[in-house]
Amino acid sequence: MDLITHYVGGKSVPGESGRRGDVFNPATGEKTHEVDLASIEEVDRAVRTARSAAPGWRATSLARRNEIMFSVRQVLDAHRSELAAAVTAQHGKVLSDAMGEVARGIENVDFACGIPNQLAGRYSEQASTGVDVYSIRQPLGVVAGITPFNFPVMVPMWMFANAIACGNTFVLKPSEKDPLASVLLAELLSDAGLPDGVFNVVHGDKVAVDAILAHPEVAAVSFVGSTPIARYIYEEAAKAGKRVQALGGAKNHMVVLPDADVDMAADAAVSAGYGSAGERCMAISVVVAVGRVADPLVEAITSRLPNLRIGDGSDPASEMGPLVTREHRDKVASYLDSARDQGGTVLVDGRQHERYREGGFFLGASLVDHVTTEMDCYRDEIFGPVLSVVRVDSYDEAMELVNSNPWGNGAAIFTRDGGAARRFQFEVEAGMVGVNVPIPVPVGYFSFGGWKHSLFGDTHIYGPESVSFYTRGKVLTSRWPDPSTSSIDLGFPRNH
Repeated sequence: MDLITHYVGGKSVPGESGRRGDVFNPATGEKTHEVDLASIEEVDRAVRTARSAAPGWRATSLARRNEIMFSVRQVLDAHRSELAAAVTAQHGKVLSDAMGEVARGIENVDFACGIPNQLAGRYSEQASTGVDVYSIRQPLGVVAGITPFNFPVMVPMWMFANAIACGNTFVLKPSEKDPLASVLLAELLSDAGLPDGVFNVVHGDKVAVDAILAHPEVAAVSFVGSTPIARYIYEEAAKAGKRVQALGGAKNHMVVLPDADVDMAADAAVSAGYGSAGERCMAISVVVAVGRVADPLVEAITSRLPNLRIGDGSDPASEMGPLVTREHRDKVASYLDSARDQGGTVLVDGRQHERYREGGFFLGASLVDHVTTEMDCYRDEIFGPVLSVVRVDSYDEAMELVNSNPWGNGAAIFTRDGGAARRFQFEVEAGMVGVNVPIPVPVGYFSFGGWKHSLFGDTHIYGPESVSFYTRGKVLTSRWPDPSTSSIDLGFPRNH
């Protein structure tokens, strides 16, 4: 059985804890790898390695750091297919989707390649007589990222690209469910010329997470995952005096107004609801059908589902792959029973798909109509291919529904009315909003993040806010007076 080990100080480091996790191929259900699970001591060694590399990396000129980031971009670009294949093998998403994940991750490396401009400070000459004031941003030191299973390439890039470009060293704790891609990333960064110890990978479970959160040398922690864990990460890291950005779960609504193009809205709902088997924090999980559009929209969505090609992600013909584990698949499927028991209409039950009865962790696309806010399938983040339809009578009712939800990651509206779209983007309580765009993930030079229970912390991830998160501001005030003019003045300094 192949073993996936840690990557620390520029080389593979076998685990010493004696604990290992199982890694599966979701398309077949077969165990393919084992992964070392780090102890507290192993996390400590990785952090100390990063700490030893930090002074040299911080002192590396901005020009040289930028040159290395361009090299990183070049190497990652040359290995897109290899990275995507690693994602498909252990997460299960289809290759085309995995290639899209890699591309969106590299967008963040593109942004990091412009780091000299992002770190440029401000300078005010003669702010007071003979006094100049200027600002700079400096790295924090050792920072850490704790990433989810659903984007094992893209989300680490969301974090490490800007963190490293800003002059920090990085410790990554990826999901133990699909850890192969993180080691491949580490090897590629090393091939690109990143100095040993600047980027490190430790695999593990809660033991490793808690060790990172408590470690005194870790200055900041970035996390993406479910809301309960995000809240825990935020609270524990904050108590330890660290900077923390913890992105939680979501219940993304897509409001469809009566004037919307039904076919376009149905295409968008299917694409955004079932892509990556619904294992996206920006997936549309609730369609809010307003008024008379409900019946034709539900009919249009239903008619598209039998045509979805569900299969092994490595097969180019597949459009939707399996879920990541059997346990997760079964939990997602259980919402179909609760929806039916609680009064919903299960129009399409994914357990009736032929792949559900095979060896992999498949669940067909599922659709539940007449969902209410009291149902479990509405209240919980399902994180799977189950799309709910809530019917309302008016725009105001739709807006009340969306804004009353405890999550605020993303929201979308489909309409031909510019005034309604303008009102929606003004009123909706969500961090990322789409107008006739079902998955409004920002490009790499903006920042990603939600509101309410979808975000714990003050900054969004990647883009300009990421640069602020991974650096500390410093303001310098300087003067070079004639010593003969020096005198004692106990008054508070004034500008003049």
